[in-house]
Amino acid sequence: MKFRPLLLLFTVVFCCCFTPHKAKIAQVNISSLLNARPVTTLTNGKLVSWTKGMDGGGDGDGYLTHSAAEFNGDKDAHALPDNPVFPSNDQHPEIKLHYDNADSTHNQARFVSGEGGFTIAIPKSTYSAIYLGLSSSEGPSSLQFQLVYTTGTETKNYLLPDYYNNVSEKYPGLNYVVTDLAKWGKKDKMTEKDHHNIHLLKLNIDPHKKLTAIRLKKSKEGYLVFWSATAVGV
Repeated sequence: MKFRPLLLLFTVVFCCCFTPHKAKIAQVNISSLLNARPVTTLTNGKLVSWTKGMDGGGDGDGYLTHSAAEFNGDKDAHALPDNPVFPSNDQHPEIKLHYDNADSTHNQARFVSGEGGFTIAIPKSTYSAIYLGLSSSEGPSSLQFQLVYTTGTETKNYLLPDYYNNVSEKYPGLNYVVTDLAKWGKKDKMTEKDHHNIHLLKLNIDPHKKLTAIRLKKSKEGYLVFWSATAVGV
């Protein structure tokens, strides 16, 4: 009995010293980059239709939230959940998209039609990975990512598949934010009932260097929609 306090002290010290490190997750602020509303929302009891969509150069189709689809009369529709926060799982951390049923004004994503690009400002720090929510339509999009560190740059190239395609071993580092979505054309008329995805690409980051930005360049082929950026700290 006289050894119990010592055993208790050892247990407390052991637990404090050997508690696994929990990586810090941060949703990167990309509000200044957003230039499209590809998601129809239900706001103040009315549909606010998508304006720059998923394909057809942005004029073909968009997505609906679950509430918007129900209000629209689409039964059991494969729509985006009303909550734009997608919980973590064994493939990715928590991911937050930028649509909101309470918001009828702000843009929700960034589109790039044809050749073009943009720069994602990253809070200067060390990271193990950056997860990017992306969709390519009208075929795949050939992407170049320039990782900008305080000590220099690193370039990664990636062929993002069409948003109708499912992930496979052909696409390393690729997963889903959400999968098997329907899509809606003009006046929010459903054009296809399922099978469309918002993909999630994992970019591995050098954990020993401080990252400050990611420059994304897209070639002419494909129509790209950028949805989100999520950083995993070290």
